[in-house]
Amino acid sequence: MSKKRYVLVGSGGRAEFFYGAIASDYRDTSELLAFCDINQTRMDYANKRLVEKYDYPAVRTYKTEEFDRMIEEEKPDAVIVTSVDRTHHVYIIRAMELGCDVVTEKPMTVDEKKCQEILDAVERTGRNVRVTFNYRYAPHHTKARELIASGTIGKVTAVHFEWLLNTQHGADYFRRWHRDKRNSGGLLVHKSTHHFDLVNFWIASQPETVFAFGDLLFYGRENAEQRGVTKFYERATGNPLAKDDPFALHLDSNEHLKAMYLDAEHEDGYRRDQSVFGDGISIEDTMGVIVRYRNQAILTYSLTAYAPWEGYRIAFTGTKGRIEMEIVEQSYVNSGGEKADEGALQSKKILVRPMFGAPYEVEVEEGVGGHGGGDPVLLNDLFGTPVPDKWNRAANHVDGARSILTGIAANRSIRTGQAVQVEELVRFR
Repeated sequence: MSKKRYVLVGSGGRAEFFYGAIASDYRDTSELLAFCDINQTRMDYANKRLVEKYDYPAVRTYKTEEFDRMIEEEKPDAVIVTSVDRTHHVYIIRAMELGCDVVTEKPMTVDEKKCQEILDAVERTGRNVRVTFNYRYAPHHTKARELIASGTIGKVTAVHFEWLLNTQHGADYFRRWHRDKRNSGGLLVHKSTHHFDLVNFWIASQPETVFAFGDLLFYGRENAEQRGVTKFYERATGNPLAKDDPFALHLDSNEHLKAMYLDAEHEDGYRRDQSVFGDGISIEDTMGVIVRYRNQAILTYSLTAYAPWEGYRIAFTGTKGRIEMEIVEQSYVNSGGEKADEGALQSKKILVRPMFGAPYEVEVEEGVGGHGGGDPVLLNDLFGTPVPDKWNRAANHVDGARSILTGIAANRSIRTGQAVQVEELVRFR
């Protein structure tokens, strides 16, 4: 069997999740040919990781303006996209136009215009787009889908979903490029795409009407000033004012972050360690969303990015009872350590409450690896030999679109104060 050939665009924090898998567990079925990025220093460091950590030969590197030349010279089967969110559509669409399939990090893109462009390109080219929703593959999330599909609580009528990002992981979105909504679509697109995709997956439906509130109520300079903070700085590394700040990220104290970001700053000016209480933050940190689905179920959703603990609570209410889940995750800083730490579970509990019966806890197998055990299963699905999956967890461009459209609609609702009809945002052919 010939190996499937890949190139990767965007060699930052999320890239190693993919190139590390190809270079280790899946080198017999997959081959990495090249990196593409705006930053040569960062690509050189990715190659250093390939050689020293994975004993894999260094690959060729191309600047982003050389993307077409890379496809022509390397002739990959697929392009892996892990660049800044607002650029995903550029590489997804061009890759398909040049005859390649695509594996893209979530979110697929950040707004309805770019989403429509991707949907049209899939229709025009006939190529495949995979969106990497690793949370679908976590055993406890699959178990929730199984319980609902088997009719354990009858027809689901309401979902209450509270997600908490703590002051380590949650704060991290406010240090880096995500803090500019033009780059990320805000947390309702960048982060919540996971959560909204899970709801679509769990209840086997899609969003119809969305209403939302959202604001920046904790991070940002103005909020800090109102709490009595008087000392401010732009970036943490090397700044004495940041020495004792629990929200500060010191790039020079982490070898990996230093090599990937601090040493690469001279090329593109990107600073990974900005103050979470600085100016220029345009994303929200406190959000509430109500969604009506096509099957008439109602979702109430909450996301805060400054909680004392990391995790989430979910409750599904149906015509025959209720399922309650509480998941506590291990906090982490993106690309600050080993990938297996990302989203690792500290505890999980699934409780079924029948309408006329005693509550009982549902046992779930222990997942191994990041994101509750979802990462290794996803990677095998992408780069290994996929096994039959009755739950159809592999997500395509339609799943990617439906997950972001809830967040995109919520962003519009926050701007306008009005409920948004999802069908008005894009056209599915």
